[in-house]
This record gives sequence, C-alpha cells and structure tokens, in this order.
Amino acid sequence: MPESPLFDEKTRRKLEQLMLYASRVRSGAIKGERRSTKRGTSIEFADYRNYVPGDDLRRLDWNIYARLDRPLTKLYEDEEDLAVHLLLDTSASMHWNPDAPDELNKFSYARRLVAGLGYMSLTTNDRLLVTAMHGGSLEHFGPARGRGYAVGLLNFMVNLQSGGTTDLNGALKDYALRAGRPGLAILVSDLFTPDGYVEGLNALLGRGFEVAIVHVLAPDEVEPPLAGDLRLMDVETGAPQEVTVDSTMRDLYVQRVAAWRDSLRAECRKRGVHYVPVETSTPWEKVILYDLRRLGVVR
Repeated sequence: MPESPLFDEKTRRKLEQLMLYASRVRSGAIKGERRSTKRGTSIEFADYRNYVPGDDLRRLDWNIYARLDRPLTKLYEDEEDLAVHLLLDTSASMHWNPDAPDELNKFSYARRLVAGLGYMSLTTNDRLLVTAMHGGSLEHFGPARGRGYAVGLLNFMVNLQSGGTTDLNGALKDYALRAGRPGLAILVSDLFTPDGYVEGLNALLGRGFEVAIVHVLAPDEVEPPLAGDLRLMDVETGAPQEVTVDSTMRDLYVQRVAAWRDSLRAECRKRGVHYVPVETSTPWEKVILYDLRRLGVVR
C-alpha cells in the first residue's frame, strides 16, 4: 500500500496486529463474540462474500469461479463479521487550533484516529462504514470490507473538510435510523453541540449498537493560556462574546471543563457506553494502542 499522509508504515504495521471488538452481543450485530483474529475455524459453511485482495486463496470457491468468472470467498459460522461504524464530527469547532502544529489540530488528529480505526477494521474483514457529520448532512465511505479498500478509505479521510455546525442529536438519530445492521459505533467528536448528544446516543443504543465516544479536545481548550480583556468569537456561529480573564476566572474555567468531562463520563457509564477523553497532545495512536485497548474495544 502506498505511503499515506495520515500515518506511516511503522504505525500501519502496528495497526495490522489489532482488531476491533464488541464486548456485548447485541441483537442483529454479531452472532457471538469473535474468539480470534484467525478466521475459518468452524467447518459449518454459512455464506459467501466477494473476494478482496489479502483473502486466503484456499478459501475461494473455484467451482463458482469457473462457472461465473467471479471470485467468491467462503465464510463459516464463526465468521459473521462485526459491523463497524466510525462517526466523525467535522463541524468547524473541530478545526481548532488552526495556528497550532498539524498534529495538535483537533480535526487532523481526529481524521488520523478514524483512519487508523478504519484501517484496522478493513484488515480484519469487518464490515466498515465511515460517516462524516457536518451541518445537516452525512457523508459516507462504505460499507466496505477487506484491505483492498484501504486506499479508498485513506483518500476519503484526506479529502474531508471541516465547517459549519453539527447537531449531534439530530445526526446520531438520523444515523441510527438509516445505518443498517447495528454493531460497534465509535463517535469521535469534541461534543461541542448546542442541543447535546444524549437523545442521539439513546437512539443508537436503542437500535442495538455498542457505543464508544472518543472525546477530543485541544490542550488550550482544557487550560487556556489567555488573560486580560478579550473578545472571543464562536468558531461555528461567529457570535462574539466580551470577557475579562484573570487568574480566578481561568481557574473557574478549568474546573468547569473538568466537571463537564466528569459528567460526560457518568452519563456514558450509566448507559454502558465507553468514554475516552483525550487531548491532542497525546499521540493519536496511543488512544488505539492503550486507551481503547484498556477498555476492551481493541484487542
């Protein structure tokens, strides 16, 4: 696979050793827990799917190929795949800080993270659907299965743009209705949305999705290096706000951000949702290799 601007060869090889995992069996998602990255352990034939580069050639049905000139790979009962849904918030607030190095920009960080998770999913032949949420629209890559789609995935991620506002409640409810087979849904967002996210989250859970939220903030959103009389502008709406920031105000802000994260964690725990708060100063691959692995979402 050609080198991608999103991650290098060394990172790609690490991702190829991992798989996404749904720890709870939900109706319509998967038949049972996937026991191994090794496929084909059952002798009970279940179905066919189109061959993709990287499949074991021993599992092609050569009789069908001879008759139809169409390569199909055999699937067995243990192999019903995990449906992976990666949801990326592409609203304007995700493009913070535009003056910071690229690796600290929330949108660049989130794109790399979603691309890495998507690449893992394709490597293990999961059914992958990636969705960019912006404004009132949803932009999709997939459904796709197999590493033959990796270049298309990475091109899709590179070409995404941020802008506008995102109503997470509306976008998630719409997604829950239209997304097809439920499975593991991972939302990557700063959760800056005017009407909240709980109704949308409940819609996903009600459909049988297992949900993880990766809550991405920039370091200066957690502890802002600001002081004095300031005119702040909302990056999504352009609305101005005059404020005076002294040490007391700054400390109060830091405390409220911490309390907000704690409340998000509590809401997620109550609903059985995985919650991962991260700052862009943390390498994005660490979120996959450590944080999501610790929660059992990655193995």
